[in-house]
Amino acid sequence: IFLFLEYKPVGKIGEGTFSEVLKTLNLRDGKYYACKRMKQHFESMEQVNNLGEVQALRRLNLHPNILMLHEVVFDKKAGSLSLICELMDMNIYELIKGRRKPLPEKKIKNYMYQLCNSLDYIHRNGIFHRDVKPENIFIKQNTLKLGDFGSCRSIYSKQPHTEYISTRWYRAPECILTNGYYSYKIDMWSAGCVFYELTSFQPLFPGSDELDQISKIHDIIGTPANKTLNKFKQSRIVSFDFPFKKGKGIPPLVHNLSPKGFSLLHAMIKYDPDERISACQALQHPYFQEFW
Repeated sequence: IFLFLEYKPVGKIGEGTFSEVLKTLNLRDGKYYACKRMKQHFESMEQVNNLGEVQALRRLNLHPNILMLHEVVFDKKAGSLSLICELMDMNIYELIKGRRKPLPEKKIKNYMYQLCNSLDYIHRNGIFHRDVKPENIFIKQNTLKLGDFGSCRSIYSKQPHTEYISTRWYRAPECILTNGYYSYKIDMWSAGCVFYELTSFQPLFPGSDELDQISKIHDIIGTPANKTLNKFKQSRIVSFDFPFKKGKGIPPLVHNLSPKGFSLLHAMIKYDPDERISACQALQHPYFQEFW
């Protein structure tokens, strides 16, 4: 039952493991919002306020490329929590799903600039997202906003982080190959995968399991140098005796990626996180020159 009398559900947008998202009408202001209703039971407002997602959204709330949190609705009696956020038109996954006609490069560039802008902002504020993927990036007309901070962590929190995070296809090598020794640069890897998908409508590394994921990464960018592997703390799941692969390179994108765009994409999917471009550096990349 929907106990928040000020909000009337008008339809379901989606469902995840931990929450369902409804389109709701706010009866006070007559506007529509997205309501993320948590499946977990909450005992107190203190528990709600300690939720990482709530803390992150409050801290990041006034940026044009971050999904805006309108209010937190906690029903103590029912133990239910809902996050009321602004309603966007669609996510990137919905934008490209089943689409035939390539997106104009101008649009891709505009979206990628806004995505890098959102990542620069959260990283400067000491937060990394850990689940950047097409489903968590929302658009409304020409505006892009990063949402769903349910997996985010503080950049300063102690490693190892929780091992299993993010959707496999968008997971950086250091996430797969170490037991939680990774940092904010994983968001840039994921953003690079999204960049490729925006241009080709195909996932760049669609692995069927962790081993296949690493294998698909090696097929394209080659096996890493020993100095890179030595930085990774040995993992339980994957042995580091990889058969050498040169890597056949990123499949050429005929239509809609200029050489500068290709250069940025390469910088985002560097195997070694220390060599991978940061969001702040990405904004300064010549690909985005027209936005300076």
